[in-house]
This record gives sequence, structure tokens and C-alpha cells, in this order.
Amino acid sequence: MSYIKTLVNGTNFDHTSLNALQKVTLRPVVMAFLFYGLVALEGMIMRMVEVGHVPLNPLPEQFFHPGHFFSIMTVHPIVGIFGSTYQLVFGAFTFLVPYLTKKPLYSVKLANITWLLITIGTALAWIAAFVWQYAPLYTLYWPLPADTHQFNVIGGIVFILGIALIMAGTLGFIYNIYATIFARVGVHKNKTTKELLISGFGIDGFLNLINKLRGKQPYTKEPALALPVVAIFRGTVDTFLDALVILGAGILILVYLLFDAGGHVLDVIAIDALLYKNFFWWGLDLVADGLVLIYVAGSWYLLATLITGQKLFMENVARAALMLELLVSWMVWSHHLLADQGQPEMMKLISGEMVTAFELLTQGLALFITLVTLWKARPLKMTMELKYLLGGLVGFGLAVPAAIIQADMGMNRVLHNTQWIIGAHVHIALIVGLYMTLYSAVYVLWPLVTNDTKLYSHKLANTHFWLHLIGGIGMGAFMGMAGLDGMLRRHLYVDGQFNPDMIFAAIFGTMLLVAWAVFLYNIIMSVGIKGLIGIFLPADDKTASYGIDEEIEPADDPAFAK
Repeated sequence: MSYIKTLVNGTNFDHTSLNALQKVTLRPVVMAFLFYGLVALEGMIMRMVEVGHVPLNPLPEQFFHPGHFFSIMTVHPIVGIFGSTYQLVFGAFTFLVPYLTKKPLYSVKLANITWLLITIGTALAWIAAFVWQYAPLYTLYWPLPADTHQFNVIGGIVFILGIALIMAGTLGFIYNIYATIFARVGVHKNKTTKELLISGFGIDGFLNLINKLRGKQPYTKEPALALPVVAIFRGTVDTFLDALVILGAGILILVYLLFDAGGHVLDVIAIDALLYKNFFWWGLDLVADGLVLIYVAGSWYLLATLITGQKLFMENVARAALMLELLVSWMVWSHHLLADQGQPEMMKLISGEMVTAFELLTQGLALFITLVTLWKARPLKMTMELKYLLGGLVGFGLAVPAAIIQADMGMNRVLHNTQWIIGAHVHIALIVGLYMTLYSAVYVLWPLVTNDTKLYSHKLANTHFWLHLIGGIGMGAFMGMAGLDGMLRRHLYVDGQFNPDMIFAAIFGTMLLVAWAVFLYNIIMSVGIKGLIGIFLPADDKTASYGIDEEIEPADDPAFAK
């Protein structure tokens, strides 16, 4: 824990403020892991359906019904990306931004509203699929899922309202983060908005590199914002843009649903299909680029410096690369439309292929910088946080090249809309790359957010690590192999046509579900049921502080002194 305390040297939170920050961090994290369990269970149901009617398949017959299967497929990414991943990332950054900037969070109340909105919104989307079997597959994609003859109008309205609440919560998180960063208090008391923007966008990193090449003094030796905060700052730009796009698409669909329900059918042809698809994919792709690539790169940098206690290798290059990734993320959406015959060929070539290839460079550079930082700090103890960080690096080392392969007009004709995309790329990127990075952050922050609570079992933590790593890679690999054999995504197979690939995918998927159960058990045994309940009680109630009597006063702790 000392390396974290050294990093946040000078933080002046009183007991109540720290306790409130801990709880508003843990609340969305707890919900994130509960939603992760739900999405893992949903994934296993879909895997077992794809295995087909084999003697050992325990699923009852109703699970094989197309309406049930496709409703699960529709809400699966909503629960996984927004209910789980967003909440886990937002919870971690709600804690990290105040600590790294050594300033109080702008609004604890707004942070609580944020996780509540996302939780309720995710629950509504799930209910729409479970109760009314609202199942447009692309969720908000063209053709607009507003046909009341095909979809239940109440289910559609509930689903869209859920999406709207999620996006409202996302905008609340964004406002809270930027209000904290730009607050003129503490170390930023004398910083201008211009200085914070230059640092936030990594311009100071570019200027430092240019001055070094010209033999001049650095533009700044002490940037206004720490590198991990820069990654959060820039990733949040993409998160803001994608929230506006998804919210806009949801409102459009809601208008169609309401008019249709009132007997006034609107013509979907009035919306240009190609224009809408470009708008939608531009926004949705920002989820991957803002949330996954930029946020993850910043998390790697933070974790590498915390674990090693060393300065990041090539920090100015890392700052500049994050800025480059931000620009690249705005220009790569067309790789989703490589198979769309109406899409202009130049957009496919430039955006879909050439600019997309830069993501291999930017993410590869982030991986290289992180590995060199770890390598230069040898010998290192193989702690849980280091294991999970390395697992996250492995995940992206596999998933990003898989994406670049399919972002080729020739290969895309083979791989488009197959299980390769969702397995070898998406699931390995999220389950192995993103989640193992976030698990590393959980173990790093564990002492701070739980007042030095001892982890119940390191053996269980190791068991979770290996089950999750092997299960995630194995499931993604066999889904990808089924895709190479021609297995489509968003398609129902009940005859076992792509066995044994689906059987092995289901086996490895089961490992992921078991891994989640092991992790959850370990956490509950660590903090206790009373402590878990205490997370959701008011922050000023000292009797409900994770079931632990001892509290940390950072300002009085010698480890915080310079």
C-alpha cells in the first residue's frame, strides 16, 4: 500500500470525505460485478443453445426458442458494456481522479446519482428483453427497430428509456470528472484553464518532444496533469461523444415507437439508411476507442508506475500517443461498414483500412512502453496486481491484431458478421484485455478503498486469475475458429452444426462463470456481509464502514509525508 500513498502524497481529505469517496467508488464497482455475473450467465445460455440438443445439455426447451435467444443476444452487450464495464471504470476513475489530482471530488451526490442511473437503466433494458422479448439485435441500428408488428411497443419504449438513463448517468460522470479536474483548488489553484487543457490533450508532450529534437529546454518539466489523468481526460472526450450519439439514436427510435403506438406510422425511409449507419457506427465505435483503448492505455501506465515505483518509460511519447489515439478514434468507424455496398470505396480504404491500422501502432506503443517500464524495474515480485496487468497486456496483444486482420476489405469478406469478430476480437479484448486490467486496478486500490482490509484468500485470487485468463482466451479462440468455418454471429444454430468448436467454447465459458463466482466469494469473505451492506449505507455512518473498525486518515499517515 505504501507505493499508492507515496503517489498521492499531499492529499488532504478528512475522515468523512475519504469515507464518502470510498463508498461512492465501491457502490458502482459492486453493481458492476453483479451485472458481470448476469452477463456471464447470459453468455453461457447462448453458448449452450449453440451447442444444440446434445445429451448433456441441461437447458430446458424454452431456451431454444428464437424469441428468447435473440432477446438475450440483444441485451447481452448492454448489460456487459454499460451495466458492468462502464460502472467498473467509472467507479475506479471517480476515486482515482481526486487522488491523482490531490483534490476533492466535485460532487459525491452526483457520483451517487450516476451509478443509480446506470444501474436502473441497465435493469430496464434487461427487463424489456426478459419480459417483452424486445430483440432488434443491433439494439439501435438500422433498420430502425420501431415496427410494432415485429416488436412489442412497450418493450421498445422501456428499452429505450433504459438506454436514455444509462447515457444520462454517463453524462453525469463526465461532468463530475471535468469539474474535478478544472477546479481551481489545491495543486491547480494557480493553473489556468489553458494550462490544464494543454496538459489534458497531451499538447505539452508534443511540445516537449519537439523541443528535445531542436535541442531546446523542455516546454514543461512538470505537466499540470499526471499521465493517467490525461488518459482519463482524453478517453472521456470519446465517452461524451458516443453518449450523445447513442442518446440521439435512442430518441429517434422512441419517436417512431410513440407515433406507431398512437396509430400514426412514420416512414423509416425518411431517414437515409447509409447516413444513419455512418452516424451510429461513428458514435458506437467511440465506446471501443475511448473506453477500451485510451482508458486502458492510461490504466497500464498508472499500474506500471505504481507496481514498480519507477517513472514511466518515454512519458512524453506516451502523452503524445494518447493524443494521436484520440484523433485516430474519430476517423476509424468505417471499418464497420466494409461489407456495406453503399459505403464509398475511399471511406472504406482511408477510414476502414489505413487509419484503422494506426490503432495497431498506438496500442502497440502503449503495450511496449508499459512492458519496458516493468522490465527496467526488475526484479519484481509477482503480485496479484502485476499478474492481472500482464494478463491484460496479453489480452490486447491477441485482440488488437485480430481486429486489424478483419479491417481489410479482402479479409472482411470472409470474416464479416462471423463469430471471429465477436470471439477472437471483441470477447478477448473485453474479457481478457479490459477486465484483467481492471482487476489489476481493483487489487491496487483494494487497501485504500477498504481501509487495509486483508484479502480472504490469495489462493482463491490465483484460482480466479487462471480460470479467467484461460477461460477468456479459450472461449474467444474457439468462437473465432467457428467463425473461420463460417459460423455467423446474430444467428441461431440449434443442431450443433459447429460442434465441437461450440462445445469447447462452452467449456471455457463455464470457466469464466466459475472464475466470477470464486472472485465474488473471495470478496464477500474479505469484507463480510455486514461490510458489503455497509457500502450502500450513508457515508457518515461509522458503524457501517465495511465491517472494519480502523479508519485511515491520509493526512496523518507518515507514508503521505514527503
